[in-house]
Amino acid sequence: QVQVTESGGGLVQAGGSLRLTCTASGLDFDHYAVAWFRQAPGKEREGVSCSGRSGRSTYYADSVTGRFTISRDNAKTTIYLQMNNLKPEDTAMYYCAAKNGLRPLDGCFLRENFYNAWGQGTQVPVPS
Repeated sequence: QVQVTESGGGLVQAGGSLRLTCTASGLDFDHYAVAWFRQAPGKEREGVSCSGRSGRSTYYADSVTGRFTISRDNAKTTIYLQMNNLKPEDTAMYYCAAKNGLRPLDGCFLRENFYNAWGQGTQVPVPS
């Protein structure tokens, strides 16, 4: 059973940058699709970005395209979300998610029910 844990959240001013880290347990990390979701206060959880198991296929929500970058280091079983030019509307709890057992699929989906492992979340406040 894969487990994921987020870290790196914290307050950042608008226009600033932050990198979130997600570490995963379990074997065969290179068979996991991974994703970042976020949930702002009073809103539903939404997909931010996802990466297929190799990192070659990535997808982004329209709201973060060009500002956020997902990457993964399969040797370290780690996923990153580099967030640049942060805006107040990026304020949310950010969650890492993973889907294991993928083979030969090398892609991902920004939908919650695709993922079977979820972290506890890390907060990113971006005050205006």
